Order: sequence, then structure tokens, then C-alpha cells
Amino acid sequence: MRKDFGSRPWVYPMPVFIVASYCGDGTPDAMTAAWGGIAEEDRISICMDTAHKTAENIRERRAFTVSIGTEKYVSECDYVGIVSANDVPDKFARSGFHAVRSGFVDAPLIEELPLALECELISFDESTCTLLGRIVNVSADESILTDGRIDARKLGPIVYDTVGKSYYAFGNKAGSAFSDGKKLCRRRN
Repeated sequence: MRKDFGSRPWVYPMPVFIVASYCGDGTPDAMTAAWGGIAEEDRISICMDTAHKTAENIRERRAFTVSIGTEKYVSECDYVGIVSANDVPDKFARSGFHAVRSGFVDAPLIEELPLALECELISFDESTCTLLGRIVNVSADESILTDGRIDARKLGPIVYDTVGKSYYAFGNKAGSAFSDGKKLCRRRN
């Protein structure tokens, strides 16, 4: 038996994106966003309220980075999501994060978060709060690579549970994509 909840923004898992930008004076800024995902091969879409300082920065600089929140830095990732740079201009520094200038876009990479998408702004629809960016580069620290590929277990990404307002760590491998379903292809009706 199922229970109906009505229309809710509940998708599992929700990513923990740390969106970073530079303020007008060059100060790095970051915020946590969970409502987003890949929109096309080279595009990312994120729901971001226009009142965020980060949204203002992105509209001005036309660039941003999206780092994946990690278990090791869950407190820092949460902090940049609950504190506004409109109220605490140095929240990036207070978080303990360190900025490294991207070589591809006018936005900071977060040194502590080992996986980031470097993006150029395509559009920002203020009526729907939809930010659309073109992924120019994906950068990964060598510490999370295995045989030259990103290793999700080494990354240690966290996901957000919007119902329970909790973060969860990445779990064990459950199967092999584009492979495990092949055994059902051999079934006869």
C-alpha cells in the first residue's frame, strides 16, 4: 500500500552542490544548492533564488563553479548553505574553504572539494529561478582518481534528504550500469 503526499519536490538522491562565484570586489562566495542536475551533455541546471548573493555574482560575472559536497566537509558545505553572504560577506573564509582561481572561467574552485564543474552562464530565468550553465571543464583532484578515472568511493559525495533534512554518505556499489539488466534481455515471455 502506498501513501500519497501530493506535489512535493522529493527526488532521491538530491545532490549537494556547492556553487561558487566571485563577488564584485573579487571575494570568493559559495552557497549550497540541492535542486539541480545535468540538463544536457554540456549543461547544468540549478534552481537558485534571485535573492542569493551568489545569484547576483553569477549574473554579473557570467561564470561559476559547481563542486560536489563531500562527507569529509559536510559541516563546511552545510555552513555555506545556511549563512548568507548578503549578511556575512566573508562567509567563504569563515567556512574554512580556500579558493583557487579556475583556469577556464572567472570563478573560484574550492580547494577542499576535489570535484568541480567549471561553468559559463547561459541564462538565468528570474521568474522560475532557473540557472542554466555550460560546463566548460570538469576538474578532479588526483586523490580521487583510480586508473585515471573519477572514483566515487574516493570522492565520498554526500546527498541531501529533503524530507528528513539530513545528509547521507555515498553507499556501496549496488550494480553495474548498462550490464546488470542484460540478464533480463534473455528472458522469454
